[in-house]
Amino acid sequence: MSEHTEIERGVHNYSAEDKWVKPNDPAVLEKLEWFKDQKLALMMHWGPYSQIGLVESWALSDADGDWSRDDVDWEEDMEEFKRQYFNLNKTFNPIRFQPDKWAEQAKKAGFKYLIFTTKHHDGFSMWNTKQSDYRITGAECPFHTHRYADICKHVFTAFRKQGIGIAAYFSKADWHTPYYWAPGMERKHHMWRGPSYDPEEYPWMWENFVSFTHRQILELLTEYGEIDILWLDAGWVGKGKQDIRLGEVVAEGRKHQPGLLTADRTIGGEHENYITPEQTIPDRALHIPWESCISIATSFAFKYEDEYKSLREIVHALIEIVAKGGNLALNVPPQPDGRLPRIALERMEQLGKWMDRYGEAIYGTRITAPYFEAPFAFTKKGNQVFCFRLCEEEDSVYPTTIRIPFQAKVKTIEWMNEQQDIVFSQDDEGITVELVNEETTHPIADVFRFTLA
Repeated sequence: MSEHTEIERGVHNYSAEDKWVKPNDPAVLEKLEWFKDQKLALMMHWGPYSQIGLVESWALSDADGDWSRDDVDWEEDMEEFKRQYFNLNKTFNPIRFQPDKWAEQAKKAGFKYLIFTTKHHDGFSMWNTKQSDYRITGAECPFHTHRYADICKHVFTAFRKQGIGIAAYFSKADWHTPYYWAPGMERKHHMWRGPSYDPEEYPWMWENFVSFTHRQILELLTEYGEIDILWLDAGWVGKGKQDIRLGEVVAEGRKHQPGLLTADRTIGGEHENYITPEQTIPDRALHIPWESCISIATSFAFKYEDEYKSLREIVHALIEIVAKGGNLALNVPPQPDGRLPRIALERMEQLGKWMDRYGEAIYGTRITAPYFEAPFAFTKKGNQVFCFRLCEEEDSVYPTTIRIPFQAKVKTIEWMNEQQDIVFSQDDEGITVELVNEETTHPIADVFRFTLA
């Protein structure tokens, strides 16, 4: 995907490093340092769309139908299909949802903050919004009588109890409200990701949409406890004619949430406090705050019989991202019944065990040259540098001698895999270490702790 492509197949591109604007607010700067310490987030896409095992929301957009409606024998009448999709709220009943169990599992896996979809582009709200009946607590949704009906409330509370930060994902687009996809306007029935009318020709309608959006955002920021990050999706909203006057609602929100970070994706400027690569890792280290959202399987939303990444793939992605200065937001989609998929839980448990052993080299670190030179990655904390060698399963022979491209003067080296100091030599080009691997299998990574001279 080129740097100039805004969105391709539902995947957002990310803003250029030189477009980042350093915040002036000391509380926001302090929260950014907190953000850079966390390194690992749990992202969750969940809603009525989970029932059909398809990409979230995008099938509603006729302009995106060529890729988002695959693998399903849809109605020939797309208007009927949209009605069927919007009626999924009437069958969404995740009675096996246990927020405390989710939070406990996330804590054990090593996640430090949660990014939870309060509302995707389809407009279905996962909290008790007063602005729309199209919500999890609405009378048409069978889950509305459940004790955990206000899903956002219970998820946020459970995760906070585990010491996990909260990011509220919120789509600025809303394809359900008549203020955005208004019937009988110039686009007729053929919809795209933007509004069905020209906001300059119908300013009163656009103002209704802006007011609706502000009210929903402020509900989340004033009625749902401490929120660390407002994670704003639908990067086409806010550009050109689609100005939602975000600065007004952010300023109001920070009166209630001092230091609130805003991730206004792909917009750049003062409200994109960090940038958000999606399903990709930048090809170089970035010297600004960033976070890459990557799915644990192939889809952000729950997909039946999906193909999951191995622990090795997840850890290698995490190491590369952290070495390049970012955080990994690993997306784990819940099932329609409210449970997390069995394979996802297995990966989370494995990840937690790896982080228990090597998390010191990940959490709270900062970037240091030479950053990432495959298969080597580097992080720094105080007077210590952590070096990772990413090991592949297909390595036929485990090496006893490793040459590390690191030039700063080193006093001692600990091989964290074996918890022992090792013999090394150093010259102007790098470091040579001698290893004896006592494991019967190749490790995911060799991890070394350098104490600088």
